[in-house]
Amino acid sequence: MKGLKKETGYQMKKDTKVFHRTNHQIREKEVRLVGDNVEGGVMSIEEALQIAEGLELDLIEINKGPNPVICKIMDYQKFLYNEKKKQRELDKRNKQNQMELKEMRFGANTGDHDFEFKKRHIISFLKNGDKVKAYVFFKGREIKFKEQGEILLLKLVEEVEDYGVPESLPKLEGKRLVIFIKPKKK
Repeated sequence: MKGLKKETGYQMKKDTKVFHRTNHQIREKEVRLVGDNVEGGVMSIEEALQIAEGLELDLIEINKGPNPVICKIMDYQKFLYNEKKKQRELDKRNKQNQMELKEMRFGANTGDHDFEFKKRHIISFLKNGDKVKAYVFFKGREIKFKEQGEILLLKLVEEVEDYGVPESLPKLEGKRLVIFIKPKKK
């Protein structure tokens, strides 16, 4: 939805789905006024609108829960910008605390070039703070050579030890030999 909804008089932000009434869209009879360079307090909506128009700013409904509703006098575009900025910072903080699980698949006979290529990706995942699940997949009768898979995974752990530590030794799960590597604490 872009812009104002005609039937409700609400402004909706796409990102956070927060509604804000502004100026003449506010339907309450009394409001509690707050803002910079404004004498706050409870007053009628007409008085608050006159003050806002006198300052050439907008009256924005901040919190509609309490009685009377809380309104702030400020530039609406600046208000939206600050709200989006707060939301981005919150999203960034939440994303920093999350650890993703990345997977890397090796074959039983993975060549040196492929091993180096995948190792570089695993190092980049660990640097970003993501946990890595590395596994060797055995096809058909290759399961007889599971020692080769163990050697491959242990070699991988040895080469990425500056960036991550294994949670346990490689485990056989069906036709997969799996190891989890978590990033080192900084």
